[in-house]
Amino acid sequence: MQILLSDTGKRFNRDWIFRNFSFQFNSSESYAITGPNGSGKSTLLQVIAGAVAASEGTVAYESGSKKVEGDEMFRFLSIAAPYQELIEEMTLTEFLQFHRTFKPFVSSISIEDIVSMIHLSGAAGKQIRYYSSGMKQRVKLAQAFFSDTPVLLLDEPCTNLDEDGIRLYHHLISEYSSNRIVIVSSNDVAEYGFCNQKIFMGDIGSKKTISGLQSAD
Repeated sequence: MQILLSDTGKRFNRDWIFRNFSFQFNSSESYAITGPNGSGKSTLLQVIAGAVAASEGTVAYESGSKKVEGDEMFRFLSIAAPYQELIEEMTLTEFLQFHRTFKPFVSSISIEDIVSMIHLSGAAGKQIRYYSSGMKQRVKLAQAFFSDTPVLLLDEPCTNLDEDGIRLYHHLISEYSSNRIVIVSSNDVAEYGFCNQKIFMGDIGSKKTISGLQSAD
């Protein structure tokens, strides 16, 4: 799997968030997108996901050297982000069953396994609206990590998590991120420390970014 960005840019009204970004993301590699608040980290991630249209340039997905059409991109990626909505009228079990109908989970793992691994077995029959913010974040991580997709996008993935939740995140990274393209938008090394490449938003469009990324600290 590859994601190819060519002279890609995004602006809102007259303000450019980023532009002239050309890069290739490859399978089995992990990337951190870092930069000051308001620098466009989440915007870049959403452009890569196809959730926000680029203002210039292109974003292309290729699977086995075959181009993936834009309306099919969602089948190849999963995302966890603070702004992501959950269907709060559903219970956790209902939500995972619904999610599985349009984006299958990893074949070797059942919904019961997922609920157990994110430590929410006792709340599986409770409507998500009654979950704490940390419990909801665990659900977001679960539907992202356990979806059978070659691309995993994570925007500030430890938002609202306690220490146990952060340990869960690291476990999921260790066990369920290999052979995927993993892109993390964050300024917290606890969230992106495993990444082997780092994109700093201030470098986008410069020769430094185009020629190669820094190793993550």
